[in-house]
Amino acid sequence: MAQLEGIDHTTREAAGAATGALVLLHGRGADEHDLRPLLDRLDPDRRLLGLTPRGPLALPPGGAHWYALREVGYPHPDTFLAAYGRLAAWLDELLAERGIAHDRVLIGGFSQGAVMSYAVGLGAGRPLPAGLIALSGFMPTVEGFTLEAQRASGLRVAIGHGIRDPVIGVEWGRDARERLGAAGADLTYAEAPIGHQIDPRFLGRLERWVGEALA
Repeated sequence: MAQLEGIDHTTREAAGAATGALVLLHGRGADEHDLRPLLDRLDPDRRLLGLTPRGPLALPPGGAHWYALREVGYPHPDTFLAAYGRLAAWLDELLAERGIAHDRVLIGGFSQGAVMSYAVGLGAGRPLPAGLIALSGFMPTVEGFTLEAQRASGLRVAIGHGIRDPVIGVEWGRDARERLGAAGADLTYAEAPIGHQIDPRFLGRLERWVGEALA
C-alpha cells in the first residue's frame, strides 16, 4: 500500500509499459482492497496501471467512506467536497508522475465509489477520462459542486444496477442513463434481478468494454 496526498491506495503495476490506467473506488464501509480483485478481472492482460484508493473518512459502522450519508442522491456537502478535492488532487498528481494522460484513464466504482467516479470524471473543470464505470450508484447533487453531464458527449460510460437494490434504488441508475444518453454519451447499460451488489455477469461485458475503451 502506498500513500500520496493523504489518500491510501493499492497499486497493481502493468505487465509492461502501461497503456493507461484503471481506477476503482470502493463503496461505503469497505476499503482499498475491496475492488482490487476486479483489476485483474477487467484487465487480465495487465495492460493498465491499476489503482484502488481508500475513502478518507472513518465513520460508523466502520470501514472507509467517501462522504457522510444524508439522503440518497444528495451527499453531505462538507464531507463530499473535502473527499472530492483530495481524490482529484491525488489522481492528478499520480497520473502526472506516471506520465499517463487523463484521456487514457478509466474511472469506476461501486455505490459511493460510483458517485465519486461521476464526480471526478464529470465535475466542473475536470479533465475528461477515457470512460466511466458506475455500479449501483447515482449522479450526485451537492451544494457547491457542479456535475457537468453535458460534457459526456461521446464519453464511454458503463452503468450496472440491481432492480432489487434497497440501498440505492434502480431509478438512480435509470436517471443517470437518461441524463447521459441525452448528452450523447456512448452508453452500456444493464439491469439485473439482484440487490445492492455487483452483477458477476456484467463483469464479462465490462472486461470487453475496458479492452475496447483503451484499444
